[in-house]
Amino acid sequence: MTSATKTSPADQIIIFDTTLRDGEQSPGCSMNTDEKLEVAKALVDLGVDVIEAGFPIASPGDFEAVRKVAERFGEQATICGLARCRNEDIDRAADAVSAARRKRIHLFLATSAIHREFKLKMATEEILKRTAEMVSRAKERCEDIEFSPEDASRTELEFLAQVVETAIRHGATTVNIPDTVGYATPSHYFNVISYLKKNVPNIQQAVISAHCHNDLGLAVANSLSAIEAGARQVECTINGLGERAGNAALEEIVMALRTRQDYYKVGTKINTQKLCQASRLVSNVTGMIVQRNKAIVGQNAFAHESGIHQHGMLQNRETYEIMRPEDVGFVGQNLVLGKHSGRHAFRSRVAELGYTLDDETFQRVFDEFIILADKKKSVYDADIIAIIEHQDRNASDRWKLQRFHIAAGTGTIPTATVELHDDQHQVHCDAAIGDGPVDAVCKAIERIMGVSGTLDNYQVRSVSEGKDAQGEVMIELITGGRKYHGKAVSTDILEASAQAYLKALNKAAIGQPSEQREPGV
Repeated sequence: MTSATKTSPADQIIIFDTTLRDGEQSPGCSMNTDEKLEVAKALVDLGVDVIEAGFPIASPGDFEAVRKVAERFGEQATICGLARCRNEDIDRAADAVSAARRKRIHLFLATSAIHREFKLKMATEEILKRTAEMVSRAKERCEDIEFSPEDASRTELEFLAQVVETAIRHGATTVNIPDTVGYATPSHYFNVISYLKKNVPNIQQAVISAHCHNDLGLAVANSLSAIEAGARQVECTINGLGERAGNAALEEIVMALRTRQDYYKVGTKINTQKLCQASRLVSNVTGMIVQRNKAIVGQNAFAHESGIHQHGMLQNRETYEIMRPEDVGFVGQNLVLGKHSGRHAFRSRVAELGYTLDDETFQRVFDEFIILADKKKSVYDADIIAIIEHQDRNASDRWKLQRFHIAAGTGTIPTATVELHDDQHQVHCDAAIGDGPVDAVCKAIERIMGVSGTLDNYQVRSVSEGKDAQGEVMIELITGGRKYHGKAVSTDILEASAQAYLKALNKAAIGQPSEQREPGV
């Protein structure tokens, strides 16, 4: 079986990824423009059909990010900008995606009774009129128009059909049916899509799309039900990232369709062997750790502890595995290299793990590998991946950790001395005490930088196995009412803690925005 399921165009599901828009709305997951471009490249490599790159009217930063994604990737994928049904939103979205050869404007307008009464304060007639006017206006700026009746799953079916018919009549090429608050169940959502197919006379002129939230844990199930009912586009995010409980997870939908192709009889263009790599990238960029038992991409997704399961696996892997780890690019703890491994062997292994590095990046990674191999006896694939994926994406950070010293122990006051270098290569030293070694080193860093924050989350996990394993530290801190995250790895978890905290404070120091957006669909 190939990585992407082979199907005819009529049987192919359009994968609409909204990690950069809806996924970024998850608290603390804001990305800067460089990070968005990095994720967008991964989505293109993955084979995503449509990338919703942001909400251009939200801020100058969001507009610029969408514009750059459109410029760089508008040949390989359709680049989409979100807009409310307002003139200024439509114009801003059209301008943002204008550089893309393949571009789309995604309009949304709430339609449910509760939204009409309390949010929009509009009657049904006004909703229909606004839909007609705004879709027509968007059509003047862009040929590919998607329309979403927000909170569709709680909208009266007869009125929903009227809205959808109006949107298509005025130029919508895709009609998205959002389960905005995760209210639907699979049979309910199936019935909504089926009703529209039967009762909207021009429904064949547009692609039906599903956009499901996970408030009841049913986003993927609802999306699959929509496909059964006739939807041919699914909106999803890497790792199911998104506000509240998240969105439908791209990797779960894609592998459900591939694994049960006998039932669904549809496929996608996704290169499934890059799923785990995309998952790790999004986790590293956003700071949102993937749970160990997460389907498809979790650390335990292909682990078998039960003796009965292990026995079955030894006889035939298909007894307890419905997918092969290599089908999704899953990498375990395989021992591969040691301190005497040469550059050629290391480069070959990096390529086998699915990474293409330029010469400068490869040299940095190789140098770190040699240092790590001196520290620990066994270097695993997971260690190499950690080195690659924790390369400093913020080369322009003002402050860099040069060295530190910590004194701590029973009956002593934890004390940390830290030396940082700024972007002018000047040396800054200071010391601080704390109620533990991590607290002390973080306070010393704050004293030097003149920026302080409240530590909101601190997590440590091992990257591979053994007492000498690298520790990965993830930190979230709040300063100035905004949340920033940092992540780092080292065999010394105090060093990893200091580096992660410094990364978060560097972001805070330059005021990387954590945009406040209207939730949209």
